[in-house]
Amino acid sequence: MPAAEDPHAGHDMTGMSGGAPDVPTSANNPGRPPQEPTPAGALAGPTHAADLVWGAAAMDASRALLIEENGAMKTSAVVVERLEYGSSDGEESLVWDLNGWSGGDINRFWWKSEGETDLEGEVEGEVQALYSRAVRPFWDVQAGIRQDFRSEGDDTTHLVLGLQGLAPHWWEVDAAAFLSTEGDLTARVEAEYDQRITQRLILQPRVEIEASASDIPELGMGSGLSHVSAGLRLRYEVRKEFAPYIGVEWGRDLGGTADFTRADGRDPDDVRAVIGLRAWF
Repeated sequence: MPAAEDPHAGHDMTGMSGGAPDVPTSANNPGRPPQEPTPAGALAGPTHAADLVWGAAAMDASRALLIEENGAMKTSAVVVERLEYGSSDGEESLVWDLNGWSGGDINRFWWKSEGETDLEGEVEGEVQALYSRAVRPFWDVQAGIRQDFRSEGDDTTHLVLGLQGLAPHWWEVDAAAFLSTEGDLTARVEAEYDQRITQRLILQPRVEIEASASDIPELGMGSGLSHVSAGLRLRYEVRKEFAPYIGVEWGRDLGGTADFTRADGRDPDDVRAVIGLRAWF
């Protein structure tokens, strides 16, 4: 009986004594087994040989389903980033920050809404409707409209151009510029990071910066950097989709915005204790 063929014949095993062999793994490296070129006959037949058996119509449907199930499927989600109660020097408020999307990996429709109301019924918020296009892995360019709404009126419409994605070190970034129908140009950048302490306990630092190209007295906003806020929220994931949290947030109006705030009899510095909920479905 002939001896069994050694499956390692022709392989250099000298590096195994000190650990993994130091051999490159690219397919064209001479340290790997040689790979024969593709035979010419393999490419000589029809592009879709199965069409000859099952028919082009049936196979077109199968190919479309294969593409959809391997990357072109449509998805949708609703995310409650923040739904929180805050208290500062006896002043209480409710804040919401919601968003969602529907579409594929490349093209999506996004909507966003955020705002604040006090317990006396004064409301200030916004809604955005955006077309989102993936331009790099983890990064989307977004464009659309934003509609503001306030209890005292002065509702404003804006054009929106933004960039949203995952920055190095896993910071989630949402940056946008807004051009209102009144010709006012403003911008906002938000960034947050999830620091997992345990499998369920997560600490989230969050930073937000706002700026304006000009004074907007009716909104109490001065030119330049107008507001900065930073917060820490500690949440507990009862389930992945349901996570209550507690935290603290500091905010400060800057420059001309701080002057408008003082003229209105308010302090440009603010520290709030918050309790809220993050959820998605």
